[in-house]
Amino acid sequence: MQRAWWNAYGNTAHDQTLVVVDEAVSDEIVGIAPLMHRHELEPGDVAARTTLRHQVGPALRPVSASATAVFFGASYHADYATILAAPADLPAVCHAVAAALADEDPSRWDVIDLRRLRAGDPATDALVAAFEWVAPHGGWLVTREQEEVCPVLTLAPGMDFEGYLGTLDKKERHEIRRKIRRAEAVGPVALRKSEAPFADLEAFIDLHQKRWGEDGLFPDTEGGAASRRFFAELFESCAPTGIVELDFLTVGGRRIAAGVILDDGHTVYYYNAGVEPDARELSPGVVMVASYIQRAIELGRTRLDFMRGNEPYKYEWGAVDEPIERLLVLRTAGGEGAAGGDGTGSAAGPTATGGR
Repeated sequence: MQRAWWNAYGNTAHDQTLVVVDEAVSDEIVGIAPLMHRHELEPGDVAARTTLRHQVGPALRPVSASATAVFFGASYHADYATILAAPADLPAVCHAVAAALADEDPSRWDVIDLRRLRAGDPATDALVAAFEWVAPHGGWLVTREQEEVCPVLTLAPGMDFEGYLGTLDKKERHEIRRKIRRAEAVGPVALRKSEAPFADLEAFIDLHQKRWGEDGLFPDTEGGAASRRFFAELFESCAPTGIVELDFLTVGGRRIAAGVILDDGHTVYYYNAGVEPDARELSPGVVMVASYIQRAIELGRTRLDFMRGNEPYKYEWGAVDEPIERLLVLRTAGGEGAAGGDGTGSAAGPTATGGR
């Protein structure tokens, strides 16, 4: 998915991926930090509608739009980001990443602005510890704040769909059942996986734009063209692995909605969707989410993640907020510069290298 993002949006940033190797074990790769650097606001961002959305709680700590920032790759479009490493290696990997960023020429970056970190992700705590370790030597101010929420529905093992509905309040349970019955009265309801997502991309785009119009992902603009490239890359490279899936919802053989999900074998991520406005009387959005929940239960998945954003409909299904966080590192006056003297970049442990 990182590659799909770079191929679609890469002209808005510079790659700064860091590869962490253990020099004691023949330079074995032990971690990857998929980073990029760019200004907080690039000249083409407004036209491409490239923004770092924030909907929850008080305003985040402000950063100058002209600041050169180190971000996770794909931050402007991703819902989650992390450091790639085995849990046992995370502390050493994150220290190596912090050391590599500290050793850079100060003109290379003004801030480290890492978004989309799960509050429960061990990489978050490891990064905070690593940055705070370097902070006194590098003249860094490290802050951690809630960025947004991802509402998540937990599905108890062994529960069937009726059992799940029983966990909702009476009003919501009644409304969902009523809308499903109304659709079933028209004809068989089916959520079918596309066997050729790349070929079906235009059908998905059509339904998405019918639902969202100019507020959708695919308007006739530079940003819309980039979104098309991203989804084309995503379907072509990731759909064959089973991680990404395009589905169409039909009622009585009529196609009324499309959904894109990610499935890691434990959680179903409800990534994007489009519906046919002329089928509003069939409640396509409700019927599609219900179908995804039924499928998740049948497959033994224990979570359905509605992903970033606190839209009200997510809570009608019983989803509970899980925070995602932002780690921000600012340079302060009086710092001592690079922090290599205390072992942050020593050859005794993992070291990070990367391209730009």
